[in-house]
Amino acid sequence: MEVLQRFADHYNYVVTIFLMVAGLYIVIARGNLIKKLVGLSLFQTSVYLLYIEPGKIIGGTAPIIDPAFKVYSNPLPHVLILTAIVVGVATLALGLALVVRIHEAYGTIEEDEIFSREGEE
Repeated sequence: MEVLQRFADHYNYVVTIFLMVAGLYIVIARGNLIKKLVGLSLFQTSVYLLYIEPGKIIGGTAPIIDPAFKVYSNPLPHVLILTAIVVGVATLALGLALVVRIHEAYGTIEEDEIFSREGEE
């Protein structure tokens, strides 16, 4: 019973670890370039969650100096992750554009077929 209580207390970290492992598995195990980009996006999302989770303090408020408030939340993790999301979307767009160019050049987006065609040329 104690194990279930610990699991319930830290379910957000369990979800983060699951997303991280799933994203890494997709990147390693799949040969399709689009699926690899989806795996990278999952991995990025898990990193976002990992940084945001400890950034919010229950009962904390925005860091505005006021004698009525004693507990403050740190806004820095949220700002950093907002920037990381913008960079992640730009990186994903670049990756998709590269996949389109690879498909035009090789006629496929499967890694194995691309590597086999490279040796023929």
